[in-house]
Amino acid sequence: MHNNLSSDLVRKVQNDPNFIELETKRRSLGWSLSILMLVIYYGYIAMLAFAKPFLSMNFVGVLSLAFPIGMFVLLSAIVITAIYVNRANGEFDDLTKKIVENAR
Repeated sequence: MHNNLSSDLVRKVQNDPNFIELETKRRSLGWSLSILMLVIYYGYIAMLAFAKPFLSMNFVGVLSLAFPIGMFVLLSAIVITAIYVNRANGEFDDLTKKIVENAR
């Protein structure tokens, strides 16, 4: 009996339009931000491998261009994480609350 009730609830949640919207938006945002971060990271690694003369140019004093570009890579990871957390705590939480309310 408990298993049947549980599977009915799962089916109800999976068919909820809010759940479908939540899964679609989360998946889309997750892939988009992941691809963006991979492009930034591997772009930097490719620059280290193939553009050493460019990266070794002096930026300020003895500081080369590699340092500020590397800092950009680190800061972009923080910004991308903040974007996801902001959406998760806002729009995604709102959809989750609707799903829970409809499942009752």
